[in-house]
Amino acid sequence: MKIRRLLSLSAVFLLSLFIAVSCTTSPQNSTSGTSDSTASKAATIQVGFSVWPGWLPWQVAQEENLFAANKVNADLKWFDGYLDSINALNAGQLDANTQTLNDTISSVAAGSEQVIVLVNDNSTGNDKIIAREGINNIADIKGKTVAVEEGTVDHFLLLLGLKKAGLTQADIKLQPLETGAAAAAFAAGQVDVVGAFAPFTNKALERPGSKELFSSKDFPGAIPDHLVVTRKLIKERPQDVQALVNTWFATLDFIRANQEKAYAIMAKRAGVTVEEYKKYDAGTKIFSIEDNLKAFSPGNNMTSLAYAAQEINKFLVEAKLAKQPANISEIFDPQFIKAYAAGKKS
Repeated sequence: MKIRRLLSLSAVFLLSLFIAVSCTTSPQNSTSGTSDSTASKAATIQVGFSVWPGWLPWQVAQEENLFAANKVNADLKWFDGYLDSINALNAGQLDANTQTLNDTISSVAAGSEQVIVLVNDNSTGNDKIIAREGINNIADIKGKTVAVEEGTVDHFLLLLGLKKAGLTQADIKLQPLETGAAAAAFAAGQVDVVGAFAPFTNKALERPGSKELFSSKDFPGAIPDHLVVTRKLIKERPQDVQALVNTWFATLDFIRANQEKAYAIMAKRAGVTVEEYKKYDAGTKIFSIEDNLKAFSPGNNMTSLAYAAQEINKFLVEAKLAKQPANISEIFDPQFIKAYAAGKKS
């Protein structure tokens, strides 16, 4: 699955500058959307996506000509590396991209003009904190060695679990490792606990006696995934942003009516079997229009995007991935999902 990591501000800036100057970081390939016959090349929207169950429906939209059916000329670009797609959006090579809330806030903190217009999904179990035999609850983590990739959404998940148990990061021995290496170290018995996402969770659970201590399922809303567009696109072509949002919900309708065909398309794009894909998909909650409307509404827990953004902002600073919190006052724009919902009622 995708490497869903939070970028340091310096990394965002330097990598984006490198891309803009050399143009060497580019999509691995392009799956251009079928254009409206009246649409000009200049009107094409560059949309990036990568491997994650909540984003693979875009491949269905492409292959079933749903972009054209909703009157948007979308050039859907696949990235083997999730990080590359973030850098491409920051460098102005994309008009829209599929990203986590964490990475979007990090990019905004670095000066990128990005806006979240749609919630694709929430991780509901694909991100896990896994413990060795003998560790039976979160409180048991105290004093133990925990391997996790610093700055990732799984690092954030770990801190949420510790907070729930009245602990902080200072109460554990943090072993910062890349997610794959962290899972391997845990499987080899080198650390007591690991934070990882699928499919690295499968490797970690190979350790005899290991168990899931808690997961993103226990913290609803903590790890949301989105369609993010540039502020420029909203200002200059709001009708196309609306068409992208409309296409998403049309795609979900198609998937419900044609599950076998849709799963085959998504599994092929992910490079796995249909059965393997279904296992990953089970840990992801795809958001309906009702889910979107609720998420964009004010709230006092992680299921509210505004609340989640505040918590993640704090995390970025505490993890030293940002010198100061990002300005998130204009990071969400629900006008497009509201317009779609109104259209469905009329």
